Amino acid sequence: MFSRIAAAKSSLPFVTALHHTRSKLCPQMWRTYTSRNILKLEERGLWADFFPDSNVNKLIQELTRKPQTIYSGFDPTADSLHVGNLLVIMALLHCQRAGHNVIALVGGATAQIGDPSGRKSERPQLSVSEVQANSQKIFENLNRVFSNHKEYFWENEDDSPLPPMRTENNIDWYKKLSLVEFLCETGRHIRVGDMLSRTSVASRLQSSEGMSFTEFSYQVLQAHDWLYLYDKYNCTVQIGGSDQMGNMHTGYWLISKLRNVTATGLTIPIITNESGDKFGKSAGNPIWLDSSKTSTFDFYQFFMRLKDSEVEKYLKLLTFLPLSDIESIMEKHKKKPESRHAQTKLAEKITLLVHGKSGLESAKRTTEVLYGGQPEALAEMTKDELEAVFKLASSAKLLLEPGTSILDMALKAGCFFDERHGRRIIEAGGFYVNLSRVTRPDLIIIPEAHILPNGLSLLRVGKKNYYIIKWTK
Repeated sequence: MFSRIAAAKSSLPFVTALHHTRSKLCPQMWRTYTSRNILKLEERGLWADFFPDSNVNKLIQELTRKPQTIYSGFDPTADSLHVGNLLVIMALLHCQRAGHNVIALVGGATAQIGDPSGRKSERPQLSVSEVQANSQKIFENLNRVFSNHKEYFWENEDDSPLPPMRTENNIDWYKKLSLVEFLCETGRHIRVGDMLSRTSVASRLQSSEGMSFTEFSYQVLQAHDWLYLYDKYNCTVQIGGSDQMGNMHTGYWLISKLRNVTATGLTIPIITNESGDKFGKSAGNPIWLDSSKTSTFDFYQFFMRLKDSEVEKYLKLLTFLPLSDIESIMEKHKKKPESRHAQTKLAEKITLLVHGKSGLESAKRTTEVLYGGQPEALAEMTKDELEAVFKLASSAKLLLEPGTSILDMALKAGCFFDERHGRRIIEAGGFYVNLSRVTRPDLIIIPEAHILPNGLSLLRVGKKNYYIIKWTK
């Protein structure tokens, strides 16, 4: 596919000449203008496929001639997006950086139907109130990421302002559309034979469970969404995961038939790890973009733990670093892999994009506490940060009474079975208060030394057993 794109680009000499002329007149315009061809993102591995094949020359001309309107959809089936959604978001951000108009469509209606793509069984039905609450959270995720991008990653706002990101919710038009009207205006133009040929449909029809009419209708609704966005915003390009190809084809066909225009579909790859799990969903535990579901520390550490064999790929896909910079980062990383230089760059860039400066600082501060050998950094952590990082730690509320000893505190917190056991572990050097070793069980608690500014104490027995003390007066 990409060889076809490269060939098409080379067959447009007038575009190259126009670029050259504009570069002499206005360097800033030159950079902005030539960047409009988002198909160049193939160099980063962002695109998996492209359709229709015959449209590549026209698409490149349209991309370079004027800004296009491009959309991606996000169904609010959960109350947060996860890192698996980041690739679609990055594609939209790249389009926005190229000067195109982007739309993030939240499927407040389609989430109630359930996309069968890639699923072996029907999704559990969500209530209207659940979908509404989830939709609001997804909007918050998207707005935060796009806002962080503008603040921390776009340096040309004065000379070349970013086109605003538009958000839509498809429930806004479906709640005004009657079933009969929908079937007459859209349904009559969709061929059942084409729908049955879709992979998502064919695989489900062969399963023991089969497919409900509700799920079967999903691709028609997605096609209608695209038609609606074309009519309202002249949206001719849709971006989605590779598993959305069938749904996107239905929309392409509908727009071509009813509006006599050529729409374009671009798909991004479905990324899996070496175990075959989808990116960010290992062992069924998604890494969420909402910090209340996945702490900024856990988010940061997810990328710090990536294997050396994967990190270069994600630097290309999930950062805006030039390819030459990524090459330099990898060269430095290979000289001393144990320093995890490439993973650190990746984790910093993505955490800043998703959680902003304060989120990145929080993640790095916690990392320094746990892995950097800097217990003094613990005093800078907030109560929320400490509780989020040690969410699996046992906790206890204690009243600080005069004369309370280290051993008294540990026993009341449930750190030891009995006094004899506690005294032995403490004297042997296996007990820590705020990451500092304490070997005197009868030492009296001193607030300035043993209680953090946030009113907590972090206890550790051995290497992994943590306890949080919440002091009361």
